[in-house]
Amino acid sequence: MRGLGFFLLSLLTQVSSGTVQVTGLLGHNVTLPCTYDTQTHGILSFCWGRGELPWSKCSNTVLSSQDGAVDLRQSPRYQLLGRLIDGDISLTILDVQSSDAGLFGCRIEIPGWFNDHKVNTLLEVEKAPEEQLVTEDWASTTAGTQAFRTSSTSANEEVGDPKIERLVVAATKEEFKALLRVGNIGRVAAIFFLTVIIILVFIFWSKLQPRKRLEDADSSAAENIYESVPWSA
Repeated sequence: MRGLGFFLLSLLTQVSSGTVQVTGLLGHNVTLPCTYDTQTHGILSFCWGRGELPWSKCSNTVLSSQDGAVDLRQSPRYQLLGRLIDGDISLTILDVQSSDAGLFGCRIEIPGWFNDHKVNTLLEVEKAPEEQLVTEDWASTTAGTQAFRTSSTSANEEVGDPKIERLVVAATKEEFKALLRVGNIGRVAAIFFLTVIIILVFIFWSKLQPRKRLEDADSSAAENIYESVPWSA
């Protein structure tokens, strides 16, 4: 009989179970994982509870679902944000508080004897790391440091840093060369325009000379004709 009892007890405890540990930050959201294969089992009923999972259902149930529809939710802080159709029934706790620390149990009711899938999750809650706040004193100190660096840089430039002097000389030389290039372009342009003006004057003068010669010839012919005509008494 003792052996039979031990065998029956082993059957009762022969379920798929496990324990995971999750750490949440105070005031933040945390997700307690729990999944199953919907392609094999379809949509199943499940529950989430506080404390150790009993022989059936959940103890201190905080959320439960029957055939894909949530029928109990102890607080709006308990949410199912996973894809239920894919078997993701992980429990998300919003705005985690210190009182949320402890053991949670997820039970998935798989049809058949002793087939339920169980997951125990130990939630630990820690204080979120403090964020460094920017105060007015810190901002003024930073601005003063930046101003000091700027004034120091200006003072070094005025004293005469050799590197800066070399850069200034190089820049001056480049500007002088640029001015020379601009002057050369101006001189070339002036010579070009002067040449064009001379060519135009020459062409105009060349066209004017034959016309003047023709007028002189016509005037000479007219004088000769006038001289050849005798006077009548």
